[in-house]
Amino acid sequence: MTKHLQLRPFRQADAKHVQLLAGDHRIADVTQNIPHPYQDGIAEAWISTHESVWQAQCAIIYAITQRQAQDMVIGAISLIDLTTIEAELGYWIGVPYWGKGFCSEAAQAVIHYGFSTLSLQRIYCHHLLRNPASGRVMQKAGMHRISNRPATICKNGVEEPVEHYEILNPREKHTHGY
Repeated sequence: MTKHLQLRPFRQADAKHVQLLAGDHRIADVTQNIPHPYQDGIAEAWISTHESVWQAQCAIIYAITQRQAQDMVIGAISLIDLTTIEAELGYWIGVPYWGKGFCSEAAQAVIHYGFSTLSLQRIYCHHLLRNPASGRVMQKAGMHRISNRPATICKNGVEEPVEHYEILNPREKHTHGY
């Protein structure tokens, strides 16, 4: 729990609201893996994977909700590609909740959890260069850009430039040369 948010596991009952929020073309446009159109059944199938990836210790995926309305999902945040020392931060927030600081607040909480509970040494993330708001989320969460030259990812068959960010666990000695 944070000042304004509750991060909790997704429930199948969240699927319709996830479809509504994630189905907005503006979300798919600035994320790497959210499809558009967001067909019926996609949210249910995605939510059904969460328990198994947690049990396999591959990822943690949380619904972002406001503290006063914990049944209403406003976005998602995750640590994926989880290893014993690092993970990738991923997130999306519904368009009606953009610009309110919710994503930065959730990112700070998940980063803290990754370092304090999972004992990660490094958390990394990237954003499409044409989505500077996502870069601001990373910066507000304490992440630092790790490359002066953006790399690219393939999104819908098109190469898109991205910027990479990371944060290192301040309690760990880093000998891996990240």
